[in-house]
Amino acid sequence: MRVTVHPPSPAGGRRVRADGELLGLAHNIIDLTEFLRRAGLEIDPSEVAGMPWIDWKGVGPDRWGPGAGA
Repeated sequence: MRVTVHPPSPAGGRRVRADGELLGLAHNIIDLTEFLRRAGLEIDPSEVAGMPWIDWKGVGPDRWGPGAGA
């Protein structure tokens, strides 16, 4: 599975897609790991940043709010 975490939106939060399917708008790592769990991937929040199958667009896993763009 390939996961894409898009850059933060102007209102905050990041769109998350898995294999092209929109999973939701995550506002933090916990939201992201919940979306992944629902998609069948159990992952510890502390391990998210190091997963090679997650493509962080624009900025890394430490940026979620508005104004955190590329």
